[in-house]
Amino acid sequence: MIHAKNSDIAALIVKSVEGKPMRGELQVKPMIESDEMTLLEVRLPAGTAAPLHVHSHDSLIYVVTGKIKTTVGKDVFVLGPGDVCLRPRHVPHSVEALQDSLLIEVKAPSPDIGHVFGT
Repeated sequence: MIHAKNSDIAALIVKSVEGKPMRGELQVKPMIESDEMTLLEVRLPAGTAAPLHVHSHDSLIYVVTGKIKTTVGKDVFVLGPGDVCLRPRHVPHSVEALQDSLLIEVKAPSPDIGHVFGT
């Protein structure tokens, strides 16, 4: 697929990430993917949090709206609209929505979304 319409893609309700339970539920829309990358739209209601976990892929997040706190290794960042953060593969990281938030996330190389999010 080389084109996607947001309205045609169903959101996945995520209750765990890499087998670890989340606090609250986030919504993920896998917008488009290739062998090398996947682009996701991620909605996190305020208070939603993913525990410390690791992936075998890089994860780049861009905050569209809201405010989140993310830990990457030993560093903690509070990100707002227009901010971006790289969470390298094999580096422990977490995320917490301080406000209702909308993120765009790119994962590379493309992971098995069902495995990552337990869907």
